[in-house]
Amino acid sequence: MSFFPTSQLLLSGRPGGARWRAPYSFFAMDELYRENILDHYKRPRHFGRLDEFDLDFEDTNPFCGDEQHIYIKLDSDDRVAGVSFEGKGCAISTAATSMLVDELEGMSREELLRMPKETVLDLLGIPISATRMKCALLGLKVVKSASLGELADWEDEGEQGDPTLAEQI
Repeated sequence: MSFFPTSQLLLSGRPGGARWRAPYSFFAMDELYRENILDHYKRPRHFGRLDEFDLDFEDTNPFCGDEQHIYIKLDSDDRVAGVSFEGKGCAISTAATSMLVDELEGMSREELLRMPKETVLDLLGIPISATRMKCALLGLKVVKSASLGELADWEDEGEQGDPTLAEQI
C-alpha cells in the first residue's frame, strides 16, 4: 500500500525494470529535515552553560542515557532573556533541544509550561517513532521542569523500544 495516490506516483525506469517512487519534492523535504537535524546535532545552538541564570534543571532518559541540562536567564518581566543547554545524547535528543532553545527567547514561564510536545515534533519535521519519542521530548521536559523548579508531571512520551534501532533517525 502506498502513502501517495496513484496519480502522484512516478514511474522511473532503471536497469532491471521500472519501479514506483514518490514525487521528488517529498524526498527532498524529508532530506532537508534530516540535514537540519544533523546540523543541530553536530553544531548545537546555545550549547554551554550561561554565566548567569535564574532557572535550571537537568534530567536523563534512562532508556538510552541521553542527558540534558537547561539554563534560563529571565528579564525583569519574567520572560526568557537567554537560554542554553549542556548534555549528551543521540542525534534526535541533541538536535531537538538545540532547535527548541532557539524558540524560547521572549517567552514567559507560563508560555514555557503550556508549550505542547507538537512544537518539538514540528521543529524536527520527520516522523518520530515511539522508541525515539523520549529522546525527542527530553529537552521540552527539562525546560518545563526548570520553569516549575521541580520535575514536571510528564505524560508517557513513548515506550521502551529495541536499543539496536536507536541509531536510526
